Amino acid sequence: MRMYTRGGDKGQTALIGGIRRYKNDKRVEAYGTVDEAGAVIGLASSYLEQEGQTDIVDVLTTIQQTLWDVGADLAAINDEKYTFRTKEEAAAELEPWIDQFQAEADKIQKFVLRGGTLGAAHLHVACTVVRRAERRTVALMQVEEIHTPTLKYLNRLSDLLFVLARAVNARHVRKDVAYQNSTDVFR
Repeated sequence: MRMYTRGGDKGQTALIGGIRRYKNDKRVEAYGTVDEAGAVIGLASSYLEQEGQTDIVDVLTTIQQTLWDVGADLAAINDEKYTFRTKEEAAAELEPWIDQFQAEADKIQKFVLRGGTLGAAHLHVACTVVRRAERRTVALMQVEEIHTPTLKYLNRLSDLLFVLARAVNARHVRKDVAYQNSTDVFR
Protein backbone atom coordinates (compact mmCIF):
# COMPACT_ATOMS: atom_id res chain seq x y z
CA MET A 1 0.00 0.00 0.00
CA ARG A 2 1.32 3.41 -0.94
CA MET A 3 1.00 6.13 1.70
CA TYR A 4 0.14 8.74 -0.89
CA THR A 5 -2.87 8.50 -3.16
CA ARG A 6 -2.95 12.09 -4.42
CA GLY A 7 -6.70 11.96 -3.78
CA GLY A 8 -6.50 14.81 -1.30
CA ASP A 9 -4.41 17.13 -3.44
CA LYS A 10 -7.45 19.25 -4.24
CA GLY A 11 -8.56 19.59 -0.63
CA GLN A 12 -10.96 16.67 -0.40
CA THR A 13 -10.89 13.30 1.32
CA ALA A 14 -13.05 10.19 1.14
CA LEU A 15 -15.41 9.22 3.92
CA ILE A 16 -16.16 5.60 4.66
CA GLY A 17 -18.31 4.54 1.72
CA GLY A 18 -16.40 6.66 -0.79
CA ILE A 19 -18.26 9.98 -0.57
CA ARG A 20 -15.80 12.85 -0.93
CA ARG A 21 -15.85 15.87 1.36
CA TYR A 22 -13.63 18.91 1.78
CA LYS A 23 -11.06 18.49 4.49
CA ASN A 24 -12.62 21.29 6.53
CA ASP A 25 -16.08 19.67 6.43
CA LYS A 26 -17.71 19.32 9.85
CA ARG A 27 -17.59 15.52 9.61
CA VAL A 28 -13.89 15.53 8.74
CA GLU A 29 -13.22 18.03 11.54
CA ALA A 30 -15.01 15.79 14.03
CA TYR A 31 -13.22 12.55 13.22
CA GLY A 32 -9.93 14.37 12.67
CA THR A 33 -10.09 15.81 16.17
CA VAL A 34 -10.86 12.35 17.54
CA ASP A 35 -7.70 11.16 15.76
CA GLU A 36 -5.77 14.01 17.36
CA ALA A 37 -7.16 13.03 20.77
CA GLY A 38 -5.93 9.49 20.28
CA ALA A 39 -2.44 10.77 19.46
CA VAL A 40 -2.31 13.01 22.53
CA ILE A 41 -3.50 10.12 24.69
CA GLY A 42 -0.70 8.06 23.16
CA LEU A 43 1.78 10.74 24.19
CA ALA A 44 0.46 10.70 27.75
CA SER A 45 0.55 6.91 27.76
CA SER A 46 4.19 6.85 26.61
CA TYR A 47 5.21 9.10 29.46
CA LEU A 48 3.17 7.24 32.07
CA GLU A 49 4.63 3.94 30.87
CA GLN A 50 8.10 5.27 31.65
CA GLU A 51 6.83 6.07 35.15
CA GLY A 52 5.58 2.51 35.57
CA GLN A 53 1.89 3.50 35.82
CA THR A 54 0.81 0.39 33.94
CA ASP A 55 -2.77 0.39 35.26
CA ILE A 56 -3.38 3.80 33.70
CA VAL A 57 -1.49 2.85 30.53
CA ASP A 58 -3.79 -0.16 30.15
CA VAL A 59 -6.85 2.11 30.48
CA LEU A 60 -5.42 4.55 27.92
CA THR A 61 -4.71 1.73 25.45
CA THR A 62 -8.32 0.57 25.72
CA ILE A 63 -9.46 4.16 25.16
CA GLN A 64 -7.29 4.50 22.06
CA GLN A 65 -8.84 1.34 20.63
CA THR A 66 -12.34 2.71 21.20
CA LEU A 67 -11.40 6.10 19.73
CA TRP A 68 -10.64 4.36 16.42
CA ASP A 69 -14.22 3.05 16.50
CA VAL A 70 -15.57 6.51 17.36
CA GLY A 71 -13.56 8.08 14.55
CA ALA A 72 -14.73 5.47 12.05
CA ASP A 73 -18.34 6.02 13.07
CA LEU A 74 -17.95 9.77 12.59
CA ALA A 75 -16.31 9.17 9.18
CA ALA A 76 -19.28 7.14 7.96
CA ILE A 77 -22.55 8.42 6.60
CA ASN A 78 -25.46 6.66 8.28
CA ASP A 79 -26.76 4.09 5.81
CA GLU A 80 -27.73 0.45 5.83
CA LYS A 81 -24.34 -0.63 4.45
CA TYR A 82 -22.33 0.57 7.44
CA THR A 83 -22.36 -1.14 10.83
CA PHE A 84 -21.51 1.25 13.66
CA ARG A 85 -18.65 0.16 15.89
CA THR A 86 -19.10 2.29 19.01
CA LYS A 87 -21.21 0.28 21.42
CA GLU A 88 -24.31 1.79 23.00
CA GLU A 89 -22.80 1.18 26.44
CA ALA A 90 -19.31 2.55 25.61
CA ALA A 91 -19.73 5.68 27.75
CA ALA A 92 -21.11 3.71 30.69
CA GLU A 93 -18.10 1.37 30.53
CA LEU A 94 -15.87 4.35 31.46
CA GLU A 95 -17.77 5.14 34.64
CA PRO A 96 -16.23 2.44 36.90
CA TRP A 97 -12.78 3.79 35.99
CA ILE A 98 -13.92 7.33 36.79
CA ASP A 99 -15.10 6.16 40.21
CA GLN A 100 -11.95 4.09 40.83
CA PHE A 101 -9.42 6.78 39.97
CA GLN A 102 -11.43 9.64 41.48
CA ALA A 103 -11.10 7.90 44.84
CA GLU A 104 -7.30 8.34 44.64
CA ALA A 105 -7.41 12.15 44.70
CA ASP A 106 -8.68 14.58 47.31
CA LYS A 107 -12.19 15.88 46.84
CA ILE A 108 -12.36 19.24 45.13
CA GLN A 109 -14.99 21.95 45.20
CA LYS A 110 -13.41 24.52 42.92
CA PHE A 111 -11.97 24.50 39.41
CA VAL A 112 -8.29 23.59 39.41
CA LEU A 113 -5.42 24.75 37.25
CA ARG A 114 -4.38 22.15 34.70
CA GLY A 115 -0.89 20.88 35.31
CA GLY A 116 1.10 19.25 38.06
CA THR A 117 3.41 16.42 37.09
CA LEU A 118 4.36 15.93 33.46
CA GLY A 119 2.14 12.85 33.18
CA ALA A 120 -0.84 14.70 34.66
CA ALA A 121 -0.23 17.68 32.39
CA HIS A 122 -0.28 15.38 29.34
CA LEU A 123 -3.61 13.94 30.53
CA HIS A 124 -5.03 17.43 31.04
CA VAL A 125 -4.05 18.32 27.46
CA ALA A 126 -5.69 15.10 26.25
CA CYS A 127 -8.84 16.07 28.17
CA THR A 128 -9.04 19.43 26.40
CA VAL A 129 -8.51 17.84 22.99
CA VAL A 130 -11.31 15.36 23.70
CA ARG A 131 -13.54 18.26 24.69
CA ARG A 132 -12.74 19.91 21.36
CA ALA A 133 -13.62 16.64 19.59
CA GLU A 134 -16.90 16.68 21.47
CA ARG A 135 -17.60 20.26 20.34
CA ARG A 136 -16.80 19.32 16.74
CA THR A 137 -19.15 16.34 17.02
CA VAL A 138 -21.93 18.56 18.36
CA ALA A 139 -21.39 20.95 15.44
CA LEU A 140 -21.69 17.98 13.07
CA MET A 141 -24.78 16.71 14.88
CA GLN A 142 -26.49 20.03 14.23
CA VAL A 143 -26.29 19.54 10.47
CA GLU A 144 -26.14 15.76 9.97
CA GLU A 145 -27.16 12.62 11.78
CA ILE A 146 -24.49 11.00 13.94
CA HIS A 147 -24.25 7.75 15.87
CA THR A 148 -25.22 9.07 19.32
CA PRO A 149 -22.94 6.76 21.36
CA THR A 150 -19.93 8.57 19.86
CA LEU A 151 -20.96 11.85 21.47
CA LYS A 152 -21.77 10.20 24.80
CA TYR A 153 -18.39 8.46 24.79
CA LEU A 154 -16.47 11.69 24.16
CA ASN A 155 -18.38 13.45 26.92
CA ARG A 156 -17.61 10.74 29.47
CA LEU A 157 -14.03 10.36 28.26
CA SER A 158 -13.17 13.97 29.05
CA ASP A 159 -14.37 13.33 32.63
CA LEU A 160 -12.17 10.25 32.88
CA LEU A 161 -9.07 12.01 31.56
CA PHE A 162 -9.56 14.84 34.08
CA VAL A 163 -9.88 12.29 36.89
CA LEU A 164 -6.82 10.37 35.66
CA ALA A 165 -4.75 13.57 35.66
CA ARG A 166 -5.76 14.23 39.25
CA ALA A 167 -4.98 10.63 40.24
CA VAL A 168 -1.50 10.87 38.70
CA ASN A 169 -0.86 14.05 40.67
CA ALA A 170 -2.13 12.39 43.85
CA ARG A 171 0.17 9.40 43.32
CA HIS A 172 3.08 11.87 43.23
CA VAL A 173 1.71 13.72 46.27
CA ARG A 174 1.23 16.78 44.10
CA LYS A 175 -1.69 18.91 45.26
CA ASP A 176 -4.07 20.49 42.77
CA VAL A 177 -3.91 24.26 42.60
CA ALA A 178 -7.36 25.79 42.93
CA TYR A 179 -8.43 28.52 40.53
CA GLN A 180 -8.48 31.58 42.80
CA ASN A 181 -11.68 33.12 41.46
CA SER A 182 -13.64 29.88 41.36
CA THR A 183 -16.84 29.50 43.28
CA ASP A 184 -17.74 26.07 44.59
CA VAL A 185 -18.71 24.10 41.48
CA PHE A 186 -18.23 20.49 42.58
CA ARG A 187 -20.52 19.14 45.25
